[in-house]
Amino acid sequence: MTEDWRFLFGYTNITVNGVILLMILFNLLVHKLQQLQEAEFVKKNKRFKSLSTRKLCYRFSIQEIQRATSNFDEDLVIGEGGFGKVYKGIFNPGPTVVAIKRLQSMSKQGSVEFRTEIEMLSKFRHSHLVSLIGYCDDGYEMILVYEFMPVGTLADHLHKRVRQGDTSMLPLSWIQRLKICIGAARGLDYLHTGTSTQHRVIHRDVKTTNILLDENLAAKIGDFGLSKITPSNQASIFVSSHVKGTFGYLDPYYFLTHRLTMKSDVYAFGVVLCEVLSGRPAIDLSLDEEQRGLAGWAKRCFRDGLLDLIIDPRIKGLAFHGSLDEFVKIALQCLKNEIFRC
Repeated sequence: MTEDWRFLFGYTNITVNGVILLMILFNLLVHKLQQLQEAEFVKKNKRFKSLSTRKLCYRFSIQEIQRATSNFDEDLVIGEGGFGKVYKGIFNPGPTVVAIKRLQSMSKQGSVEFRTEIEMLSKFRHSHLVSLIGYCDDGYEMILVYEFMPVGTLADHLHKRVRQGDTSMLPLSWIQRLKICIGAARGLDYLHTGTSTQHRVIHRDVKTTNILLDENLAAKIGDFGLSKITPSNQASIFVSSHVKGTFGYLDPYYFLTHRLTMKSDVYAFGVVLCEVLSGRPAIDLSLDEEQRGLAGWAKRCFRDGLLDLIIDPRIKGLAFHGSLDEFVKIALQCLKNEIFRC
């Protein structure tokens, strides 16, 4: 039984670093810049009331959403999953380009998750979190309107096959991958320590498909439907319901005990780091059994000095040894867990 868990998750014990003064100053600066950006957005789009004034974001009518998406034109679909479809939308005057996520009424992400995401992204704003512009809840509709992220998700750039002539999906360089990981880490650190002195946020679904990229390849964490807010002095949240998250990224401690902690996010981020280094998904059933779970396989490669087996061929020989060594050390720290000691 223990060997099965080791195959799925690897050996883990998570270390959470404290927030340094530089990060606090950085977050204060970002907050001020976001206030200025929000004021500019409201100025250009008079019908959108300020989030800081309303506390919640703008509520769109279904007619506004239909106009922005040409009545949900399939040619405007830019993403799709178990939750529903994401459309590229345009609001006029402006024009203001947005991403519109239309949740299926019977999707896994139900009304509770819909409300959770609205409340989360209305309260917490950071340069490395996707901004929520508004929502629509007319009738049975559950629609979220986000800032448009033109370069797609981190998963797109790591795993999608590049079509000939498609320059938008060129392989990410080692420097670009580092920049994306640092940005995602800053967003996650803000959720865990920077939202307030009384509360922290556990995302609960950190993965490469939930890390979006803007035109400058700046990383922004999205999809907060499964997130939980917990008092900062509380060690963990006891979750009596089924464990939620994505297989391949689940922290084994959370999976086995149903006790959700910040370490659950850190473990998932460790899997993301392994994806970035290897260019392969968290779970790949087409591979041999010992390689199917990326976390366990990466852990073995790291410890046995077999980086050549795991590193993405697209960046092999291009990663600087100093940064590569530190990258591997951080990934190992994230993938540690108290359940399996070695």
